[in-house]
Amino acid sequence: MNKSLLSHKIKSEAAVIGFDFCGISKAEFLKEEAPRLEDWLNKNYNGSMGYMQNYFDQRLNPALLVNGAKSVISVLLNYYPAERQNTLSAKISKYAYGIDYHFVLKKKLSKLLEYIKEISGNINARIFVDSAPVMDKVWAKKGGLGWVGKNSNLINKNSGSFFFIGEIICDLELEYDGPVKDFCGTCTKCIDSCPTEAIVEPFVVDGSKCISHFTIELKDQIPNDFKGKFDDWMFGCDICQDVCPWNRFSSPHNNVEFGILPEIKTNTNKDWEEITEEVFNKVFKNSPLKRTKYSGFKRNLNFLNR
Repeated sequence: MNKSLLSHKIKSEAAVIGFDFCGISKAEFLKEEAPRLEDWLNKNYNGSMGYMQNYFDQRLNPALLVNGAKSVISVLLNYYPAERQNTLSAKISKYAYGIDYHFVLKKKLSKLLEYIKEISGNINARIFVDSAPVMDKVWAKKGGLGWVGKNSNLINKNSGSFFFIGEIICDLELEYDGPVKDFCGTCTKCIDSCPTEAIVEPFVVDGSKCISHFTIELKDQIPNDFKGKFDDWMFGCDICQDVCPWNRFSSPHNNVEFGILPEIKTNTNKDWEEITEEVFNKVFKNSPLKRTKYSGFKRNLNFLNR
C-alpha cells in the first residue's frame, strides 16, 4: 500500500474511533526546539516539575523512543464541556470534569494502533499520552493540527484549544502534513489576563508561577506571595484559554467519559470542606483530581479560603 493511501486510511480510522483531528509529521530531531527547551529549563521555568529535566535528548529525538522512527501520528480529542460546575464552588479546570484522559486516550490510541498493524503488517510503534518525554504540542503543530499560541497551548483555527493530545510514533513512512500559520496576531488577551503573570513573554510560560502548577504539581505549601491571585481556582486553571478569542469556536464534546462527575457539578465550597478522605478517594479514583491526593486538594481549598 502506498504511503498516501495508508495515511488516508489511518486518518479515516482515527475519526471512526472518535478522535476530532489527526495529523502526521516526520519523526526527526527537533533542532529548533532544542535551544528553547534548554533555555526554559535553565531559567527554572519548570518549577517543581523536576521530571522535565529528565530525558532531554529523548524529548527532542523520537528515534530514541522508537527504533527506526519515521512518523509521528498526532491526534486531538475534544474535552470542552456542555455542563459547568456549581457557581458556589471554587473552580476546577474543565479537563478534570470527567475520567482521567490518560485512560481514555490510551484506549482509543490502542485501537488505532491495532488497525494500523492490521493494514500494514508488523511495525515498531509506541503510544504516548503525556506520560513520556514527548513534546506533544510541537508534534501536533508539525502535523498541521494547529499552532502553539502565546499561552503555549495548541490552538486549532476551527475548534479552539480545549483538546487532549496523544501520539503514535512508528517506523512507517507516511505522507506528512505541514504546519499551519500562527493566527494569534497582535492579541495579548492570555498574557494580560494571567493573574500570576506566568506568561512572561509571548509563547513562554514560567511554569513555576502558573496556577495549574501550584494547585496540581506542587507538593509543598503554596507561597503566601500568591495569596489572592488565584481567582478562585482550586484545581488547575483555564483563564488563558477562556479569554482566547479562538475558543469562541469551541463546541461541547461527545465523549461520555469526559462528562462532568455529579460531585463536581453540584458540590459547593461547603461540600468540599466537609468531604472526607475516604469519600474523596472513592469518588475520584479515576479522576485527574486524584493527582493532588486528598491532602493537596484540601491545601488548595484552604489557601483560597484563609
